[in-house]
Amino acid sequence: MAVPRSFSGLEESYWMETAPLPDHPRLTEDIEVDVAVVGGGIAGLSTAWELARAGRSVVVLEADRIASGVTGYTTAKVSALHSLVYDRLRRTRGAEAARLYARSQLDAVERLVAIADELDVDCDLERVSAYSYAAGPDSRDAVEAEARAAADAGLDVSFVTRTELPFPVAGAVRLDGQAQFHPRKYLAALAEDLGERGGLIHERTRVTGLSEGQPCRLTTEEGRQVVARDVVIATHYPVFDRALLFARLSPRRELVVAAPVAADEAPRGMYITEDEGKRSVRTAPLDEGRRLLIVTGESFTPGTGDPREGFERLDAWMRERFPVGPTAYRWAAQDNDPSDTVPLVGPFHAGARHTYVATGFGGWGMTGGILAGRLLTSLITGSGDSAAWAELYDPRRLADVLREAPALLRQQTDVAKHFVGDRMRVTHVDSVDEIPPGTGAVVRVKGRRCAVHRSEDGTLRAVSARCTHLGCLLSFNDAETTWECPCHGSRFATDGAVLQGPATRPLEQLDVTGESGEKTV
Repeated sequence: MAVPRSFSGLEESYWMETAPLPDHPRLTEDIEVDVAVVGGGIAGLSTAWELARAGRSVVVLEADRIASGVTGYTTAKVSALHSLVYDRLRRTRGAEAARLYARSQLDAVERLVAIADELDVDCDLERVSAYSYAAGPDSRDAVEAEARAAADAGLDVSFVTRTELPFPVAGAVRLDGQAQFHPRKYLAALAEDLGERGGLIHERTRVTGLSEGQPCRLTTEEGRQVVARDVVIATHYPVFDRALLFARLSPRRELVVAAPVAADEAPRGMYITEDEGKRSVRTAPLDEGRRLLIVTGESFTPGTGDPREGFERLDAWMRERFPVGPTAYRWAAQDNDPSDTVPLVGPFHAGARHTYVATGFGGWGMTGGILAGRLLTSLITGSGDSAAWAELYDPRRLADVLREAPALLRQQTDVAKHFVGDRMRVTHVDSVDEIPPGTGAVVRVKGRRCAVHRSEDGTLRAVSARCTHLGCLLSFNDAETTWECPCHGSRFATDGAVLQGPATRPLEQLDVTGESGEKTV
């Protein structure tokens, strides 16, 4: 990704850079299994592993590489303390829902620890305290309310006014015994053990079709068929929409910067605040005498905002507050926020009998992915304790539609604004000639909107400017050199390849040579 030149370090996530995973083959023949899991992130791999452990034959179908999508770009916190979620839950879903949420999230934390111990995984797992803090007095009341709500939900929390952060806070909720880890090291071990249990993993295998029935059938972009009794869609943003999920999810991207800090000056806990544009802080083991400080914040809807400025603000915030060295890594992660706060894990839609989904983790995908593995396995096999909170996470909870209505309306208003409003613009630039090196823009060429990128060496590449999901107009993210859809968060490379769904088809490649005399590759 192109970033301000004042930045140093790698344009990659620390997890991706430090834990390469072995390749898995494409699917080249039709197969039949008990369960097919679409998506090879932490939710998909956790579900596949739990099912294989329960004796089911399983295949994981991943469009790219396992643990290289959202999971490869997380901050890797595993905690039951999710910013200010319990006060919201208590007000919107009731005290019992808050208690079930707390129990299920704590179960996921302990499940991670148990699996890492069972498989003897060296994944930099550390038990630490989690904090949700108020940066200033204006938000102290909200944090105090969260402390009371979390305690009522059964969490052993405390309200504190002092932390190990090198700057004062107005107050914080503290929950001990939570976890942070290296997600790719953990999932590498999980994938290896899945293979030893007979599970299959196929990478570079994009699923484009789903036929529900007894059995279900999946179709890949290369025409292969996968027959399975049960299917789990764990693609972060569902690649199929059969329960109004598109209307109930709001995609957002969040920037991350990381820099080394002396071990004796590094905070050991995990911190998050809703203040200052939202900030999340944790550290990871780096080398002798140093840890890596990882700071997250600066959220924006894909296809909007200015990621370059966001990186600059986030980096400046880190440097003003921590004695860090040069920026070592920077990356961006994508999350989907559910309209009613709670993830959607369970049967795909009201008529589903053998199809399931896991999505809407709202920035807490590590805990949510592990939880999803446990819960979906309980639902598919009909056994296990996780079914106790199945109703809380059930995607079919349409009885809650009135409570979700304001959030649904806001989400659909934003989608409509982009779907209709973006088409009313005459153009983003008037000519291909106006596009400087290293950037991209939407240009009308011969009456058609084209998404055109000019590389640093001047080479032009043009693709259709309409997302292949539902046709929204794309925008260029020059900090990550990608085309992004502001409606549902699909992301594409400059050659049109799908980087992130829900889109499953690449953008059409176009030739705009006649526009300027320059050749399009």
